[in-house]
Amino acid sequence: MTSKDKSLSVNIGGVLLDSPIVIASGVWPYEEELWSPERLKGVGALSTKAVTLEPRIGNPGTRVWETPSGMLNSIGLQNGGVDTFIKEYLPIVRKSGLPFVVNVAVERPAETEATLKRLNEIREIIPAVELNVSCPNVDDGGMCWGLFPESAAQAVSLAREFWKGSLWVKLTPQSPDIRGVASAAEDAGADALVVANTWLGMAIDTRTARPVFERTCAGLSGPAVFPLALKAVWDVASTVNIPIVGCGGVFSYQDCLAMIMAGASAVEIGTAMFIDFETPARICNGLAGYLEEKVLSNLRELVGIAR
Repeated sequence: MTSKDKSLSVNIGGVLLDSPIVIASGVWPYEEELWSPERLKGVGALSTKAVTLEPRIGNPGTRVWETPSGMLNSIGLQNGGVDTFIKEYLPIVRKSGLPFVVNVAVERPAETEATLKRLNEIREIIPAVELNVSCPNVDDGGMCWGLFPESAAQAVSLAREFWKGSLWVKLTPQSPDIRGVASAAEDAGADALVVANTWLGMAIDTRTARPVFERTCAGLSGPAVFPLALKAVWDVASTVNIPIVGCGGVFSYQDCLAMIMAGASAVEIGTAMFIDFETPARICNGLAGYLEEKVLSNLRELVGIAR
């Protein structure tokens, strides 16, 4: 079975997906051949690389480091800016024919406002924005907006004022009060929540006796964080009434099912795509087989069932 099987369809903040599998931001390159339907079997939607107002060159030095159960990354929101995205990359993104969400990194208020205004001018061709209040690899903006309910509410309220389409908000697991942040984001106008971004970690190069990354810390993803991400989904699902997209370490259909049973309606996958491009199709086949085995008509019947 494929993502066209309607038993796997979900609605995330007003965006209809044929499958619950979303490719996470920062993962999928802007190469036209990779945005063809043949390359995206099983994918319900894609999140673009982060977009900022002006171009960013990203972080210096090592950017990716493999761990025994995942990877650390410190990309630093490298991108060509919103105008370059609209002119050069948006046409590529649209070629897939799939829903997509434009990941917007929250910067200073004036910059974030300007970015959202540019996107809002063409919102008829953009299904949704994913407001990134969770990037751990930058000094200004990023996860500092998502650590506390008050700052998260400010960021989401700003976005809601200048972006009139579907608004997803990507939370940070570094928050000491992720339930409070989730509730604040919902109250400020979020249509869906992505739970969550990477966890802070680090690596030391024993050959040089120095931290691997210029910024010392980086974002940890992969199977190691799955139990932590699952708990975050469980916690947020007890707090909000809007759809949740679980994110963190999902590699198998069983992982996806666990996220859904905890309260998510869909999942984002990232690190798994560096290992196997067929991961979305494989997960969808597993989900369809599970529904058939349990004599269930659609995946939505399982949302939060473990609660």
